[in-house]
Amino acid sequence: MAGCYWYHPKKIKPLENMIEIINALAENYAAKFTSSSDKLLLEIQELNKQHPHSNMLSGPVQGKLLEVISRIMRPERILEVGTFLGFSSLCLAKGLLPDGQLHTLELDEETAKTARGFFTKSSHSQQIILHRGVALEILDSLDEMWDLVFIDADKINYINYYELILPKVKKGGLILADNVLFHGDVLEQKIRGKNAIAINAFNQHVAGDNRVEQVIATVRDGLMFILKK
Repeated sequence: MAGCYWYHPKKIKPLENMIEIINALAENYAAKFTSSSDKLLLEIQELNKQHPHSNMLSGPVQGKLLEVISRIMRPERILEVGTFLGFSSLCLAKGLLPDGQLHTLELDEETAKTARGFFTKSSHSQQIILHRGVALEILDSLDEMWDLVFIDADKINYINYYELILPKVKKGGLILADNVLFHGDVLEQKIRGKNAIAINAFNQHVAGDNRVEQVIATVRDGLMFILKK
């Protein structure tokens, strides 16, 4: 997510006006003892260093977590809302069944082009379907039942995405929603900013939904696990 502070226990380096809530030392320690990314993921990480919104990438620790979840679930159908450079798509694809598919949605044409280039280099290239356009319109047109969903797109529409997606999630299926702590902005006594307000509303919305059970893991910027009953 663009615009944040990178937190260090001894100093705070401002990038814009938000706070990175994960202790940098803890994050680096976790990365040290997390299985390394493969060659293609490392290539994306290297390119991402030059990207103006580089902190939108899931990163190696969260990426490996997504991979492990997918490998455990062995999904037939995965949905991702927000492709960016394709890093999380490739992590999630590692758990697909041989005849499985991952559908990923991206609004920006140039970003989608970059991600597609990485997908063609992957052993899962035939299983990844990239849709370019407005996510709400694409979601309404997809006739699939999902085993695993990853939402990491514009925060204003999180509730809209959730309500469109949940009816198409299989019983026992899992939705993962990223950035649910939104750099710590949701922890403030008075929440400011349209994105933080939208994320807080989404968290409240899910917590009040008796169709699911949920837990927020304090990984990176907050990852909500939503299990459909």
